[in-house]
Amino acid sequence: MYQRILVPIDGSDTAERALREALKLAGDKAQLRLLHVVEEIYPLDAEGYAFIDYAALRDVARSSGERLLAKAGEMASQAGAAVDTLLLEAEGERVASVIDREAGNWPADLIVIGSHGRTGFSRMLFGSVAEGVVRGASVPVLLVRGDDQ
Repeated sequence: MYQRILVPIDGSDTAERALREALKLAGDKAQLRLLHVVEEIYPLDAEGYAFIDYAALRDVARSSGERLLAKAGEMASQAGAAVDTLLLEAEGERVASVIDREAGNWPADLIVIGSHGRTGFSRMLFGSVAEGVVRGASVPVLLVRGDDQ
């Protein structure tokens, strides 16, 4: 049914659960694209933070994303899936917007994304990438909840 499934990953258990669900849907027929979006690191404009090397932090975030993609790609390959990986930088955009744009560019038939299920203050503070994807997606979205929800 679905030929091209986009799976955003962030290294969380919930994202891994979404990947497992995508693998079930894909079987041996669909192509998976695993996507990690590196969020923008904003410099703090306050005294005492001048020593922070933001370029180095960005490099660490990219390296971490590449490792996450490699690990998830290996898991998908071992399951027999046709898979590729992509790392993108948010560059000031909302992560959900980057995910939706990639879904259109690729083009994906489905986005499978994990939801951390944050509520209250933590939801207000961190927001919800999954909610943003669901609200703005140009393709169908399968929202996979974490084990603890």
